[in-house]
Amino acid sequence: MAKEVVRDDMIKEIFKATPHLLKFPKKRMWIDYDKEADVLYINFKRPQKATDSEMLKSGILIRYRGDEVVGLTILEASQRK
Repeated sequence: MAKEVVRDDMIKEIFKATPHLLKFPKKRMWIDYDKEADVLYINFKRPQKATDSEMLKSGILIRYRGDEVVGLTILEASQRK
């Protein structure tokens, strides 16, 4: 089985994202991307069971359990800049 390669350009993109990720209110995150649906899921709890959600005009869904934010769902993720 071939070893997966992490290219320099991938590392540069991670470095660009790092300051933004550090601004999140939670310090533990699980990130999943559904390529077919083009949806990025960022969860702050495992297992995450939302009881409510709020859709922003930007196409981002904020998921809550009670008053606590438990995750974000980003629609059309690959088209975001």
